[in-house]
Amino acid sequence: MDGVRKTFDKWAQNGRAELMEIEHGKNVLKFLKTIPFDKPFTFLDVGCGNGWVIRKIVKEKNCKKAIGIDKSKKMIIQSKKKTGSKKEEFVHTDIESMKYKRRFDFIFSMESLYYAESIEMALEKIYKLLKPGGKFFCGTDFYTDNKATVRWARIMEIQMHLHSKKEWKVLFQNAGFIVKTKHVKDLKNKKKWKREYGTLFITGTKPEK
Repeated sequence: MDGVRKTFDKWAQNGRAELMEIEHGKNVLKFLKTIPFDKPFTFLDVGCGNGWVIRKIVKEKNCKKAIGIDKSKKMIIQSKKKTGSKKEEFVHTDIESMKYKRRFDFIFSMESLYYAESIEMALEKIYKLLKPGGKFFCGTDFYTDNKATVRWARIMEIQMHLHSKKEWKVLFQNAGFIVKTKHVKDLKNKKKWKREYGTLFITGTKPEK
């Protein structure tokens, strides 16, 4: 079993899943509020943890279907226990292996893409899974510019791909996306990096054909 799967299986059981929801929730919800969900849409969450983003998204009246995937089987078991809507679906898979014939309007990932074996391969698959004009929102607190979080890889002792904001943009551009970046800060947080750097969100739009 790979280290990432093992770590997140453990987190699913020791309360860290709920802690991640609390830790990331404020900035993620702040970011999601900037997206106009004004047309019927489908949504995929890559690395969904205990499914908290999916449970938020299905409350949008225009949400037709929201799928959460995670390579941790125990996270998916947790997600399914918390399911409250027929629009929700949770699947035990990673993005590279995911088999799905339809295309999504929105794909989301918070603190998970840098665990992929290859970010390039993951982005290639995400690009294919999006409809033309669809958007991929990728949130990360772990990036070179944010010096306070760089040590996470050493603490976690698992593979984490560290990139700068500029490098993230290039990765997205190389995959074919039109790219925008945005920092979402928590100005009242006790942690200096959350106030000054915050979460980096990279938005990739798949061009209309």
